[in-house]
Amino acid sequence: MGEPSVTTETYESLRPLAFSIAYRMLGSVSEAEDVVQEGLLRLHRADDVEHPKAFVATVVTRLSIDELRSARSRRETYVGPWLPEPLVTDSRPDDESVSMALLVTLEALSPVERAVFLLHDVFDYGYDEIAEIVGKTRENCRQLAVRARRHVEARRPRFEPSRDQREALAARFFEAIREGDLDGLVTLLAEDAVATGDGGGKAAARKTPLHGGAKIARFMLGLMRLAERDHYEFDFREVNGRPGALIRQDGRVISALSLEIADGKVTEFLSVANPDKLQHLV
Repeated sequence: MGEPSVTTETYESLRPLAFSIAYRMLGSVSEAEDVVQEGLLRLHRADDVEHPKAFVATVVTRLSIDELRSARSRRETYVGPWLPEPLVTDSRPDDESVSMALLVTLEALSPVERAVFLLHDVFDYGYDEIAEIVGKTRENCRQLAVRARRHVEARRPRFEPSRDQREALAARFFEAIREGDLDGLVTLLAEDAVATGDGGGKAAARKTPLHGGAKIARFMLGLMRLAERDHYEFDFREVNGRPGALIRQDGRVISALSLEIADGKVTEFLSVANPDKLQHLV
């Protein structure tokens, strides 16, 4: 076996790309990190890799497809709604493609459809490159991308606000919760808003999503009373590219919140409380 052809600097430069692909494929920080480690290990073991970036992207995508196929069966028996493991994305330039709502939407795609969509629409790979990675023809990849894009676009809001607009509305939303302002909350929530909680059977969370702005507003104020009683602390952060918060009790993260905002209203309130999904947050 020859000398490794890849420097330590190259490994570290490839890690962010590898994680970006794996996390968007899997919606899991822990599973993505495992896939990245395996991908970089295979690069280390390989001889004379001419294009390390292409090698790692290919290996990580294929490993993620395999992992997603096995994860599907586990998610079928998941207790309550499944949401991705939250990711704090403060100041990341590519955070739009990690929103919880998008990752949940991608769950409806086949693993290969998901890979083709992400590689083309998010990572700007050409269809010839994608065909090599997923083992399909160029035309087949193009068709898969069109089908996936149609599915995603059907669930995207009509008007995507700017980051500043999202943050301003989120600040008003959280302030209304703190002040117990029911009318203010109802005004800020879309009539058809949805609140989804992921407890995984290991933390308190609704077993089904809650629909309707007025119902969600009352539910939020009830949660706020519990938060005050139990001395929860709100650490307002950007979570999965959206305004959100980490909720702490005695310094430990017990929940991560993320808001989806469109057309000047909060359209989705997503909360992850499953402790298995919060271990990486500090």
